[in-house]
Amino acid sequence: MKIKDIVNRDIVTLTNCEHEPIHIPGSIQPHGFLLGLTLNWTIDFCSANIANYIDAVYQDVIGKDFSAIFGLKAQEEITTYINDDETQLIFPLEIDLLQKSFKLSIHKSHDIYILEAEPYFESREQIAELYSQTIHFITSMNTTKTLQELCALVAKRTREVTGYDRVMIYRFDKDYNGEVYAEDCRDDLERFLGLHYPHTDIPAQARELYLKNQLRLIVDLGYEPVPIFTVDDVANKNLDLSLSILRSTSPIHVEYLQNMGVGATLTISLIHHGRLWGLIACHHYSAKNISPETCLAAKLQGEFISSQIDLRQSTDEYLIAQKTALALEHLTGLDLPLNPESFATIISDPELLNLCNAAGVSICVGGTIYKHGITPSDHQINSISVQIKAIAKEDTFNTNRLIDYVPELETTADAAGIIYHSLGGGNSIIWYRPETLSEINWAGDPEKAIIKDSKGLHPRNSFNIWKQIVKNQSSVWLQPEIYTAASYAHVLHKEIILLMLSEEEEKYRKQSNVLKETNAELENINWISTHDLQEPLRKIQLIISKMLSEIDKVSPQAIFESLQRVSNSANRMQILLQDILKYTRIRYTKEALQKVDLNAIMVETLDEMKEVITETGTVIEYETLPEIHGIDFLTKQLFSNILQNSIKYADKERGSVITVTASKEPEPYQLSDTIFCHWISFADNGIGFEQEYAASIFKIFTRLHNQEQYTGAGIGLALCKKIMQAFGGTIRAIGKPGEGTVITIYFPCDHLNTVLT
Repeated sequence: MKIKDIVNRDIVTLTNCEHEPIHIPGSIQPHGFLLGLTLNWTIDFCSANIANYIDAVYQDVIGKDFSAIFGLKAQEEITTYINDDETQLIFPLEIDLLQKSFKLSIHKSHDIYILEAEPYFESREQIAELYSQTIHFITSMNTTKTLQELCALVAKRTREVTGYDRVMIYRFDKDYNGEVYAEDCRDDLERFLGLHYPHTDIPAQARELYLKNQLRLIVDLGYEPVPIFTVDDVANKNLDLSLSILRSTSPIHVEYLQNMGVGATLTISLIHHGRLWGLIACHHYSAKNISPETCLAAKLQGEFISSQIDLRQSTDEYLIAQKTALALEHLTGLDLPLNPESFATIISDPELLNLCNAAGVSICVGGTIYKHGITPSDHQINSISVQIKAIAKEDTFNTNRLIDYVPELETTADAAGIIYHSLGGGNSIIWYRPETLSEINWAGDPEKAIIKDSKGLHPRNSFNIWKQIVKNQSSVWLQPEIYTAASYAHVLHKEIILLMLSEEEEKYRKQSNVLKETNAELENINWISTHDLQEPLRKIQLIISKMLSEIDKVSPQAIFESLQRVSNSANRMQILLQDILKYTRIRYTKEALQKVDLNAIMVETLDEMKEVITETGTVIEYETLPEIHGIDFLTKQLFSNILQNSIKYADKERGSVITVTASKEPEPYQLSDTIFCHWISFADNGIGFEQEYAASIFKIFTRLHNQEQYTGAGIGLALCKKIMQAFGGTIRAIGKPGEGTVITIYFPCDHLNTVLT
């Protein structure tokens, strides 16, 4: 039978050091010996140092039946222990092997049972004493409030129980860089509290083993690894020691600890939600071994921390959660109208920032950006929205380091961190946090964790404090902040959907009203085309027919008068057609109106009407007029039609006087269901009208007086009404027969999106 060792002699290089197979070293530490048994109790593996503990050598043990070497009684005790899973979780098996007492740790690795035997301690700690210390710890634990206070207490109690020179609670960040979160050590030692260590100090394969095996003991870092031997019957034969307590340590890790001056270590895993949250790292500056009972007590300290992480973090975040919940309750309780102005109200509410403790917020709706607090520029907000939307899962995203996703924002510190939520249809809400500069004290340069020289790879030997200034990142968003932001984004999304439905309903309502008015106009236009246009045309035909039938009898003077009557009728037709064309050009569109100075409009209108004003002797008085939202040429036509209407219906027995007054400042004025902010009144001393006709005078082709008395097609005031509708305003008239007429136009507080096409 040929025997060989299974020592892993693969060379570790810079390219593969992160994949070093530390779970199959093929060797163990020398403070115990190892046996590997097949399922039929054949000894297939044995460490070379077995002769140091019992009267046997590995060459004589390998390949033999276990009971043939150690006796049937020992085999039965091990069988009973293996079948009692609860016992294995608490204490190793106390057993006599060849008349010597050992503590035996047993676990299964694939199809091999691994037995690790260590001698009894001469001065074992009493269970009662460890129990008393644990009770004292639990009592003290209840006095701590925060997670850090608890960790500090664990560090102190663990050092008291184990007797190590230094005990540290080591916490990982999301990238597995470590921080000394709590510490207790000898007074003469330099403190490591607050120092950071790069993720390369504990590589991925080591972290994986810490998840599998929660307790790791190195008794003497100056040890010589003991090889494990086996029968040479399979190529590349090895033994997975992931759960072994005697497993030999990576030489790079041993050198790393020796460079720190450490002589022995105990490491306990802190596991939270299946992830390695941190470690309890115990260092001694000389060789040190501890009993299984002490190891168990130390492991229990780690269980206390792991069980308290959620609770203590919840306590730390309780006040934040309470604040954000109150902000959410306030915002969802707002009673806002279903119109775009609601977003201006929402964005200015300070509770929108308190919702997730942000410094700034922006809401993008329908191409408009509403923002408040410290935010990027509109261009940058659009860029962020486009790029984050492309990578956001389920339309939500948060980060405290936006530069990793939107590199062009490197020059701004206003948006180092964001919470993004899509609101559908290209709309979004984004909360911002500015850059928070922070200083990290590393235990040595993190870029030089592994050094290569002529002798191979080595861990760094300098642990001098190396300072790093971290830029381009904000404080981390906490879960209560993320959850509350998501809740309100959902509420806002529903508000936008309701707004869109409301706008669609309003649009259809307006279109329906426009359609009704258009149908009425078409009926009137049809009537005028069959009546008013035919009446002058009939006159022209009659006059010309009479002239042709009496051409020899008609005097030149009569011909001239007849032709003049034909010209007047033709002019009436031309004016009527022009008025119809003007009226039909005004339509509702979605273009923005512009600011119009009514004083300038009044001056231009009076200049164009100078001849008719002089000819009629009309006096027009006006005061300072406001600015409104409209269109210049339509506003001029509006003023011209109103003034011409007053001049046309002037009282012949007294001079025509028109007085124009207006509101000085924007002031809410409710008319029907609409709020207006500016009004302009045109008051004349003309013939007036009965108030019962106040609405009908604005209908197209409506006349209160016959054609012979007052010329016109009845389009002037109808045109004024349509112009005011296009501006989002309205027009009203008050008349008294024999006294005059007051026509008032009302402009809305916020300009409407209606203009001429």
